[in-house]
Amino acid sequence: MQRVLVTGGCGFIGSNFVRHLLVSRPDVEVVNLDVLTYAGRLENLRDVERDSRYTFVRGDICDAEVVAAAMKGCDAVVNFAAETHVDRSLLGAGHFIQTDCYGVWVLLEEARRREVSRFIQISTDEVYGSIEAGSFDEAAPLMPRNPYSASKAGGDRIAYSFWASFGLPVIITRASNNFGPYQFPEKLVPLFVTNALADRPLPLYGDGGNVRDWLFVADHCRAIDFLLDRGEPGEVYNIAGGNERPNLEVTRLLLDVLGKPHDLVRFVTDRPGHDRRYSLDASKLARLGFNPGADFERALEETVRWYVDNPWWWRPIREADAEFAAYYARQYGERLEDPVP
Repeated sequence: MQRVLVTGGCGFIGSNFVRHLLVSRPDVEVVNLDVLTYAGRLENLRDVERDSRYTFVRGDICDAEVVAAAMKGCDAVVNFAAETHVDRSLLGAGHFIQTDCYGVWVLLEEARRREVSRFIQISTDEVYGSIEAGSFDEAAPLMPRNPYSASKAGGDRIAYSFWASFGLPVIITRASNNFGPYQFPEKLVPLFVTNALADRPLPLYGDGGNVRDWLFVADHCRAIDFLLDRGEPGEVYNIAGGNERPNLEVTRLLLDVLGKPHDLVRFVTDRPGHDRRYSLDASKLARLGFNPGADFERALEETVRWYVDNPWWWRPIREADAEFAAYYARQYGERLEDPVP
């Protein structure tokens, strides 16, 4: 039976991937290593916590002893563990550099010692920076423009160096904007859905014309699962949804699904270093045999309905995260933790 270490498995994409792996691979055992920061929640996996093939280990990827214990007996490692929110990185970059660079190095060192058969480093399209026209392929230069994307670029290249220097079978993925269930409500989709449910303003940066390619989290999980078997060590793979939309268009689609008026949109001062457009060329992954299958509008509606149906999951988050609530109040002029019906 294959044993896979998933780090950051209590976060948004990580928890969806753990669940996907347990369903798609009956012969797999999953070890989930997560320190449970604000965005990592045991509730994200409460439906699989009694599965005999699933083991949770609480710990930090920066702690070499914890990593060694968690990786024992594992054949493969998939590293989702990261600080991921741009706005928080603007408040303070130290945690991002520590986790996204040093933590990656700790994992790689242990993976090299144990001679694992696969190490998948989850990177992001944001390492490329902004592009006015065309799309970035995997050979494009990395030009991160905020502390978050810079820290991810650092981890990305540290992982590659372990392939180039030591032959560790590293695969790097760079995916576009994910959306789906269990996403922490600081990101656009869950933040705007939960605001709209209370008829509160939806704070949209700048003119709302920033363009992102939207990838349903289920497709992202399928792609990573595919690369566990089919990916070539030492290679980078872009994972795109093929759904480029301006943020304003996505916001209006969310409001339409909820039956809420478009005048809930509030345009606010743009954040520093806000990339205008991300776009990925994912033809390399397509040539390998993988293409995303989700219809964007249908997947977005499914996502909205999940948040509507699961206030038990997101309401305590909005009330408890004091640090981000303070930032939100300064940025948008209202309190994030106000009760939401």
